Amino acid sequence: MAIRIMLSRKLGELRWTQADLARRTGIRASTINDMYHELCERVNLEYLDRICNVLNCDLTELLVYEPPKDKDEIIKTYRKS
Repeated sequence: MAIRIMLSRKLGELRWTQADLARRTGIRASTINDMYHELCERVNLEYLDRICNVLNCDLTELLVYEPPKDKDEIIKTYRKS
């Protein structure tokens, strides 16, 4: 996976629970959980905006791009059947 959601790290730094974030953003707890565990395939931009506002952070603290290490990894990533 090339794009990582660093929500678990950010919540840990602030000592917040997923439930705290769900209450303060109005985002469903299950959606927060999926983001926390990096299980989601799509992320709602409005939700990212809410999370950044509530956590007082920049988007780059939540989303991190990690390029694949080699060409074979890139090919495997995009050839999912």
